[in-house]
Amino acid sequence: MTAAALGAWIVFEDEAGFSMTPPSRATWARRARTPTVRMRGWTRCRVTLAGMCCYKPGERSRLIYKLHVHNRRPVKGQRRSYSSKDFRRMIVAAHGSLKAPIVLVWDNLNTHRTKDMRDFIAATEWLTVYHLPAYAPDLNPVEGIWSALRRTHHANHIFTTPEDLVHALRTGLRRLQHHTAAINGCLTATGLT
Repeated sequence: MTAAALGAWIVFEDEAGFSMTPPSRATWARRARTPTVRMRGWTRCRVTLAGMCCYKPGERSRLIYKLHVHNRRPVKGQRRSYSSKDFRRMIVAAHGSLKAPIVLVWDNLNTHRTKDMRDFIAATEWLTVYHLPAYAPDLNPVEGIWSALRRTHHANHIFTTPEDLVHALRTGLRRLQHHTAAINGCLTATGLT
């Protein structure tokens, strides 16, 4: 049965990490003087994002995301990535927001294939899941969102605190949420339209 026949949203999901040391997009310096940027203290802070691009014919495309900030010094037993419980919560929240069945398309991350996650998928009648082929990030439109975020709100910025990094990422994601053409463009770039 197709997503259209189910009246379902097609939702692509992916995760990405952002650090306090952003990539430089462009630099300028006098000849023979290499530009350097000094970082103090917070270089180990990292933010992990999980994002969902949601598509349905006749509806405005949507971007749903969740941030997870990692401490500078990891605490023993603390997880540095999303767990299957986090993904379950995010899927249920997306279902509540979209108010329709979901056809979820995501990669083969080990957390996506745990027994706990498989049991959740089997028990949830409004959820259908498909896995992308291995090593095929070009088929996931959320990768386009991460690329746009890295090019605009993450590149060439000096983040002095973890809060600055989180603020920049949230600002960029909010702008993308309101820019439906960008979300649609990410799907078009995959060639899946």
